[in-house]
Amino acid sequence: MPFLLFALLFLILPVLYLVNGAFQTPDGRYSLETMLSLSAPEIASSYLLSIQLSLASAAMGTVFGLVLGYTLLLGGLPGWVRRAFMTFSGVASNFAGVPLAFAFIATLGRLGLVTLVLRDIFGINIYAAGFTLFSFWGLALTYLYFQLPLMVLMITPALEGLRPEWREAAESLGASRKQYLTRVALPLLAPSVLGCFLLLFANAFGTLATIYALTSANFPVVPIVLFQQIRGNVLYNPNLGYALAVGMILIMGLTNTLYFILRRRAERWQK
Repeated sequence: MPFLLFALLFLILPVLYLVNGAFQTPDGRYSLETMLSLSAPEIASSYLLSIQLSLASAAMGTVFGLVLGYTLLLGGLPGWVRRAFMTFSGVASNFAGVPLAFAFIATLGRLGLVTLVLRDIFGINIYAAGFTLFSFWGLALTYLYFQLPLMVLMITPALEGLRPEWREAAESLGASRKQYLTRVALPLLAPSVLGCFLLLFANAFGTLATIYALTSANFPVVPIVLFQQIRGNVLYNPNLGYALAVGMILIMGLTNTLYFILRRRAERWQK
């Protein structure tokens, strides 16, 4: 009962409130006008930009996190290295928002530590070469800081579920290490990896504080546009903000549904 009451107050009722507001106009009249405004070019482009940024950061986090997780668990590294990385991953996966934005500005900003070291010691000016922290790929790199360790934490149970006898059976039949990875391990891990990718996508799709602190609301992803409609002085239309939130909920709901389907498929191999 306490959990159901908590879910009702902080999940179900707020969603119903958003849905109700999304089908109203600013004058309180019920209409499809607000929801249909999501098809406007500027709104559609913000959704597209959010999806692209989330896909890019999720893809990088999935690939690098899988390689790192496999190395830590099955690469023969000392136990203390694994424990240290897992502890760091637990902390870094929750390090976001304004502190993360400040850390990256101080590191890879135009006058950041790494930027100056590369320029003054190695003669490499990354900003002259076209890189900027406040661009699409700069934001994707910033997201990678919490996406990669989150991937390591999520994929660890699946990697631990790879039974040694499967590798031994493959080797006894003459399979090389590469053949074992490509024909046995990766197919077994595929549902878990895709599920983790979907969760990383959802994690990046709803991020606001980090991108707001880095770009000062000049990068029009959906959370920024929503924030401007709810709290802005010029672009103030709460009902449009509710509609934007409902659109995000639908995308997140679809993402999580696909994740649960893939998780059930992956669990069959871990029983």
